[in-house]
Amino acid sequence: MSLFRERTEVALAVLLLASVPLVTPRIAESDAVQYFSYLPSLLFDHDLDFEDEYTVFYREDPEGRKGFKETFLDLSTATGLKLTFGPIGTALLWSPFYLATHLVVGSEDGMSQPYRTAVSIASAIYAAIGLLLCYRLARRYATPFASFTAVVALWWGTPVAYYMYVAPGMSHAASLFAVALFFTLWPWAVSGGVSRWAVWGASAGLMALVREQDLFFAAAALVAAFGLTDRLRRLAAFGAAAFVVFLPQLAVYHVLYGRPWPSPQVQNKMIKYSPHFFEVLFSIEHGLFFWSPILLLFFAGGLWMVKKKRSAGLVLLAAFVAQVYISGAVDSWTQAGAFGSRRFVGATAIFAVWGAFVFGALVPRLRRAGVAALTAVFILWNVSLMIQFGLGLMDRQRLVWSDIVHNHLHEVPPRLLSVVGRFLWARDDLGKTR
Repeated sequence: MSLFRERTEVALAVLLLASVPLVTPRIAESDAVQYFSYLPSLLFDHDLDFEDEYTVFYREDPEGRKGFKETFLDLSTATGLKLTFGPIGTALLWSPFYLATHLVVGSEDGMSQPYRTAVSIASAIYAAIGLLLCYRLARRYATPFASFTAVVALWWGTPVAYYMYVAPGMSHAASLFAVALFFTLWPWAVSGGVSRWAVWGASAGLMALVREQDLFFAAAALVAAFGLTDRLRRLAAFGAAAFVVFLPQLAVYHVLYGRPWPSPQVQNKMIKYSPHFFEVLFSIEHGLFFWSPILLLFFAGGLWMVKKKRSAGLVLLAAFVAQVYISGAVDSWTQAGAFGSRRFVGATAIFAVWGAFVFGALVPRLRRAGVAALTAVFILWNVSLMIQFGLGLMDRQRLVWSDIVHNHLHEVPPRLLSVVGRFLWARDDLGKTR
């Protein structure tokens, strides 16, 4: 059987593969340092003591990593080790690329640039696979053109491209892949028996292993279970498989904190009743729909999908609402300092289906050229924001609309050639904090 089902899918795969050289091969952000440090610590030191790895990263940029030092080097856990807020799943997904690099490089500490390049490329590859899975999901409900356009719009019209290429050391590319895999298995599992539900549960465990909050996407499993015969056995298989896959994270918790749950610092950030639920979506300075306005259009497609495809629509809507809830329960809900609403990169699979619904409805009215033009507008918006963010033209803590609009019209256009040059030959300058 052919790997690709149609020419549109082949075209998307070629575009994604051709984009891999855009990756910025660096481990810069605090979260990225935490994810990466699992690999050299486990492979070379055979432990979870990250002090050596954290020290190397701190010494590379003492001024820029003062805050990192105060939390991750100056503090220790109850077992005398260093903190990490990052789950182990991203590192596990990176590990084949990391180990292959080690076979070639043979470094004594696993911290050199080839290792960092390998995991950065791994992120882009996982995100690319995830986007292809998103396309296949969308194709269940829409035409090849509508599905292709929706995926391209999400790729370049939301923070997806940023976390594929500029900040690949974060977990979001891996999250996109894991969640897309989960939803790809959903119809296959629901139509099958216990063994398929176990496989689906394992994919849910992988989601949680990459980003714990992504387990909330598995609310879809509960919705899908209603009305099925023998659902208790299927749900038991789902839960057992998810638990087994998540066991490495429980082991990490036990080693670091002496108990099988996250650090107190993480738990203290949570407010159970999600006081920021609506602000996560509609805050004019931080909200998802203001950073990425195309997602508001796609969300409308999701509501329409509930009307047209009630069962599947409710599953996706429940999964998305669960993510909004958990994001609104975190005291750092604004994600200040990050590019866009990065916690929703994992929801790309949901938005791909919703977007394909919208574009499928718009094609008869706007024709393909009109839909493509609309998509281009949203992409230009996002790419302009990426340039503003990378060059320090905008406030990285929030959206200041007078500045954003001024920069869109007057500051970004004359800098386009310079940005391309810096991205090709001085890429580390982009994405750094001021």
